[in-house]
Amino acid sequence: QALSEIEGMGGRGGNLQQMRVRPLAKRRVDLHGFCNPSGFQRSPYLSARGNFANIFQGSSEEGYKAYHADKYDEDKNPNGIINFGTSENKLCFDLMSKRLTQADMNMIDPSLLQYPDWKGHLFLREEVARFLTYYCKAPAPLKAENVIVLNGCGSLFSALATVLCDPGEAVLIATPFYGGITQSVFLYGNVKLVYVYLDSKITGTSTRPFQLTVEKLEKALQDARAEGVSVRALILLNPQNPLGDIYSLSELRDYLEFAKRHELHVIVDEIYMLSVFDESATFHSVLGMDRLPDPQRTHVMWGITKDFAVCGIRFGTLYTENQDVANAVASLCYFHGVCGPVQHKVAQLLRDRGESVAPYWINQVYLRANHARLKAAHTYVTDELKTLGVPFLNRNAGFFVWIDFRKYLKTGTFEEELLLWKRFLDNKVLLSCGKAFECSEPGWFRIIFADKTHRLQLGMQRIRKVLEEREQEILAEEKEQPCQSDQDGKADSTDEVVFVSRHQEPTCASSPSLGDLIGLLQQQMRSSDWLQKNTAEQFA
Repeated sequence: QALSEIEGMGGRGGNLQQMRVRPLAKRRVDLHGFCNPSGFQRSPYLSARGNFANIFQGSSEEGYKAYHADKYDEDKNPNGIINFGTSENKLCFDLMSKRLTQADMNMIDPSLLQYPDWKGHLFLREEVARFLTYYCKAPAPLKAENVIVLNGCGSLFSALATVLCDPGEAVLIATPFYGGITQSVFLYGNVKLVYVYLDSKITGTSTRPFQLTVEKLEKALQDARAEGVSVRALILLNPQNPLGDIYSLSELRDYLEFAKRHELHVIVDEIYMLSVFDESATFHSVLGMDRLPDPQRTHVMWGITKDFAVCGIRFGTLYTENQDVANAVASLCYFHGVCGPVQHKVAQLLRDRGESVAPYWINQVYLRANHARLKAAHTYVTDELKTLGVPFLNRNAGFFVWIDFRKYLKTGTFEEELLLWKRFLDNKVLLSCGKAFECSEPGWFRIIFADKTHRLQLGMQRIRKVLEEREQEILAEEKEQPCQSDQDGKADSTDEVVFVSRHQEPTCASSPSLGDLIGLLQQQMRSSDWLQKNTAEQFA
C-alpha cells in the first residue's frame, strides 16, 4: 500500500486506482529494482513517503552497508570486505592530503561563518566559471552568474528534477546508468525515469556495444508518451557510468538536437571529465561546443568528488544559462548548501595556477600523477580479466570496468545474477551487479579499479576463486545435462570490446556454421593459458 500510495501521489502521475490496476511491467519505474519489500512492516510513525524511503534500497545499498560493517584493513581486519563496488578514487590521498593542508587552505574570514548567497559565495562561483572555461575548452568565458553550488551532484539531480518536472512526470535516461540517480530524482520529487534500453549487440562495423542512438531515444520517448507518461528531460552521463564511454562531438550534437525537437531539457553529468586517463581518448564537454542547439534547456553538472579523489567533500556545481532554472535551484540550496570554509578550500584548489595561465599544480602535479595511477590500475585489472578469459568493455575513462560474467550464469536470469553477486560478497569482495544499473542483460557487473595494488591483488584473487568454483559447478551440471547452451558462444573479439561484442544463444538443435566454429575456437584459444602452461620443456 505504501508503494502504491507514493507512486500514485500528486501532479500528473495519475490517481491511485489507475496505478493499482496498471501492470507493474508496464510502469516506467520497476520498484523491485531498488526496493526490498520482503518482510516489510509499515511503521506507524512514518508517512507513506517515509515508509517508502525506509525500504528504498537495492543490492548497492545492501552491499554498502555490509562493507561498512566489515571493512577490509590490512592490519586490523585482513578478512574484511574489499570494496570494488563504490566509485571512489583511492589512489591520490597523498597528493590531496598534502594540498588540502597547506597554509592557504586554512584561512577563516568572517564572511565564511555567515549565511552566503544561496547560489554559493561569489568568489567561488567566479573560480568555478574560470575553471570550467579552461577545462571544458569553452569558446567564450563562462559567467559566474550561471554557476550554482550545492553539496554534491546527487543534490543537483534532486533539485533539477524537482524544478523541471511535476510529480509523476518523467526523465529519459539510457541504461545501464548510475543507479543513484533513481533515488535522487524519485525520493523527493516523485519524478520517474523512462529507460532507453541498450544492449551489447553490435549491428554494424561502425557500432559499439551499449551504443546510444537517436533512434533508440525516439522509440523510448514515443513508447512513454503512448502510455500517457509526460517526459520533460533527458539525462546524459559523459563519460558514461558504468560503461566508460565518451561521447563524440557529433553524438552530443545529435542528442541535443533530438531534445530540442521535443522541447526536452538536457541534464549533462560530466563528473568524470578529468578522469580520462589515456591520451588516445578525447573528452568533449557540452560547454565546449561552438553552439548549443537549445542553451535555455541545457544544464551541465560537475563536481570535485571524482576528479579530485575527495568523495567525502560534498561539492557539486551546476552551469545553466537559464536564470529561471538557476533561481529555482538556488532556492533549494538552503537545504543543500556547502559550508563557508569548504567553499574557500574548493576555490583555492581550483585557482591553483602557479606562474602560468594554466593551473600549475592541477596540470603538472595532480592530473599527471592521477592519470598514470589510474592507467596502471586499469591495466592490472584488465590483464587479470584477460587471464581469466572474462569479457569486458575496454574503455579509458572513469574508475570502472564493465564486465561480462554471463557465462557464469546457467539460466541467464537476474535472480541468478543476484546469487552470483551475493557469492562475491560472501567471499568478501563487493562488486556492483548489472541490475543495480538497470542493465537489460543479466550477467554484467561493474568493478572499481581505482584502488591500491595490494587491495586490487587480494580482491582479484577472491574474484578468481568464486569464478573458478562457479565454472566447475557449471561443468559438472553440463555433464549431467549435456544438451545445454554453450555460454562461450556469447563472446567474440573486436577492437571495441575485449572478447565480446554480441550476444549469441546457440542451441542444441542448431547446426553451427564453419565461421561460428572458427570464432568459438579463436575465443577459446584467447581465453586459455594451456599453451603457456604446457610447453615442450615442461613435457620433457
